[in-house]
Amino acid sequence: MFFNKPIHDLTFDDVVAFCKRQIPEGKQLDYKYLLPKNTEKFAKVIASFANALGGTIIIGVNDDKNDKPRPPFTGISYHEKIRNMIEDIIQVYIDPVVFVDINTCVSRDGQRMFVVVDIPQSNLTPHLVGKLKRAYIRTGQSSRPEAIVHPSRLPWLLDHRKKSERLRHILYDKAESHFDNYVKIKNADIAPSSVATLSLLPLYPEEPLVSYAQLPEIITQCAPNLQNASTTLQPVQDGATLIDNRRDNHSMWEFNSYGLLMTKWTASQATPFDVHQTQTLDFHAFATTTAQFFQTAICYINKLSFGGPLYFRLKMNKMRGLHAYLKSQRATALEDYIRLDENYTLSQLEAQLPTILHHVLQTAAWSLGLRLANTDLDELVKQLLIKNHEK
Repeated sequence: MFFNKPIHDLTFDDVVAFCKRQIPEGKQLDYKYLLPKNTEKFAKVIASFANALGGTIIIGVNDDKNDKPRPPFTGISYHEKIRNMIEDIIQVYIDPVVFVDINTCVSRDGQRMFVVVDIPQSNLTPHLVGKLKRAYIRTGQSSRPEAIVHPSRLPWLLDHRKKSERLRHILYDKAESHFDNYVKIKNADIAPSSVATLSLLPLYPEEPLVSYAQLPEIITQCAPNLQNASTTLQPVQDGATLIDNRRDNHSMWEFNSYGLLMTKWTASQATPFDVHQTQTLDFHAFATTTAQFFQTAICYINKLSFGGPLYFRLKMNKMRGLHAYLKSQRATALEDYIRLDENYTLSQLEAQLPTILHHVLQTAAWSLGLRLANTDLDELVKQLLIKNHEK
């Protein structure tokens, strides 16, 4: 979550460069010079991250009185079994088990190493530690980085997840209402059109991950191609929305400080067909927007330094009778609507984006009646990712 590449691609030099940035320990970051001899205490740190927002532990780094990395950044002596040791600690002390990503970043001479442990925000809370079965949450306070949750308050931790789920629904519904209001203000009639929605947000949002005042700069960095003469950046509560001002184009991108990214647009248009007007969908245009969405999302979630599970949704309505096409292929949809819900992590999006994009587009194409060969879809995905990257 703190690095600009997947955890398993990190090198020794990447960790050194990160330490030089002097980011202090907090709710989602912890430094350890050595793997603690008190293994139950180490398990407590892992479980506390999983019970809260998720986090990263970097082993091989000393910290100073301000909880910042203290040079020299030389890591620890190489130990080939340290990964197994960490996994054993989790298995012995944490119930239910927390699934983590571990990367051993070895120096070029093979003598030194850093160990990066990435702990996702968990959907199996509460994770209990030790024989006493205590639950901990990460506080981010230097004097008390982990706080115990008394057994009598475990229902609170469970309810805390339920509150996050309710917040997720509120954020999603509010963003959708912004699109409805935008269409009403434009006095546009989109009733015949099929509207597509792509969204990604934390599975368990809890608090703002960034100030809304920082969003315009982040949007510029992550979505420069979305800002042009035809778009306007519109502030909304806890976020910002990019709206298209063109008369016959209705699209919106919303960025929310809690981590929501949503784009919603009219995906079909009226065209002549057998002397009648019918709604048609250019699947290549749909795929282009989908690829752009995922690439923007990866940048956005990185900027927010969020490493927990993410909830992705694809929706498309008013599909029945919709004519979809891609090159020479034509199809008429029999479905009324599409809905696809998936859970991802940032590291999955970064490492498996072509596979994920292929899956989403294949699901949409099949539901629209298009039978695309895997080879054709792979080539389309490759072209889209290269094209968007060049932009």
